[in-house]
Amino acid sequence: MSAVSHPYLGLWVTVDGRIRHELLANGRYDEARDGRTHTYQGSYRVTGTHIDYIDDTGFTADGEFATHDVLHHAGMVLRRVSVSD
Repeated sequence: MSAVSHPYLGLWVTVDGRIRHELLANGRYDEARDGRTHTYQGSYRVTGTHIDYIDDTGFTADGEFATHDVLHHAGMVLRRVSVSD
């Protein structure tokens, strides 16, 4: 898969730290939940401030970037963090 370019690449985490989405430059994402790594993986597409996810089982979801540092997804609010956080 070719590299994607948008301002939302990186790690996104809920305030309580339970959910972590990593948006990768190859158009894939990796989600961790409740300390379990690689809980869900799949591809994503960003159009403007909208994101569509499709996991490797075929499940789909979407979200909206409120700002460059806030993502609303499935009733959750995720904030961008640096990898060192």
